[in-house]
Amino acid sequence: MEQLLAEVRACQICTGLPLGPRALVQASAKARILIAGQAPGRVTHEKGVPFDDASGNRLRDWLGLSRAQFYDATRVAIVPMGFCFPGNGSSGDLPPRVECAPQWRQRLLAAMPSIEQVLVIGRYAVAWHLPDATSRSLAELARHAGPMQVLPHPSPRNTPWLRQNPWFEADVLPPLRGRIAELLA
Repeated sequence: MEQLLAEVRACQICTGLPLGPRALVQASAKARILIAGQAPGRVTHEKGVPFDDASGNRLRDWLGLSRAQFYDATRVAIVPMGFCFPGNGSSGDLPPRVECAPQWRQRLLAAMPSIEQVLVIGRYAVAWHLPDATSRSLAELARHAGPMQVLPHPSPRNTPWLRQNPWFEADVLPPLRGRIAELLA
């Protein structure tokens, strides 16, 4: 795993990105939870720590995890669809670069045999992990709990969606927190 992570962090596939390549990934063969997100944002790219922003605060709260638990690679793997900040678009960050997942994802996932819970965040992660579900709405996907749990992006930009779908915090998060606690016990 250490060799693989060193290769990922040295990757130069997306040299042309506005802030340059800086692969943000957290993984261990012992991790039991996988967070499959989109790509790092500008703030996390600059800090060099995945989900070290308002989105991460909300995600840790949703999962009932402390910062120490969340950033313990032996517990939680963070493997986004794109490892580097893709740049800004007209209505938020650009999508993850398409070169990243085919280059690294299978090798990383194969090196994590202990994963029991995958948290799928965003449509690019849904397309990879649940390709038969891409036509279904986020609300429909998020309602179905299981070892492959779809979550809305925890970004403050999604606060309106959370207000429109109060069932998510009331019905989905409590059992998910219980499952996460059980896996980390």
